[in-house]
Amino acid sequence: MPTWLATFIKRSTIRETIIDTHQGEPPAGEGNLQLQDFLMIETTDGRKDEYEIVALLEDEDGSGYAIAYSEKSDQFIVTDGSGTILDNDELAQEILDDYIVFAQESAGED
Repeated sequence: MPTWLATFIKRSTIRETIIDTHQGEPPAGEGNLQLQDFLMIETTDGRKDEYEIVALLEDEDGSGYAIAYSEKSDQFIVTDGSGTILDNDELAQEILDDYIVFAQESAGED
């Protein structure tokens, strides 16, 4: 079993995602999430948490991802560039782990 550097909310526990940008309009198409946009996540148990986009990433193939964090639940979510939660939990954890390593290395350089 891998060592988890951060926990993320799994797609199977999410009932609804509502995107709320600072401009008050949802993104028009793929790749329009921006840093500090917010996602409101409602889980299957009825809990609602606000997640702030803290990182935007792109892989070698040009696929975009967003990482959002909720201070309230102390959890991350990983989405595609338009805010759709990734269905592949293994890929989401890999993206999150890479982000955490990058963030730790960047913090060490300061």
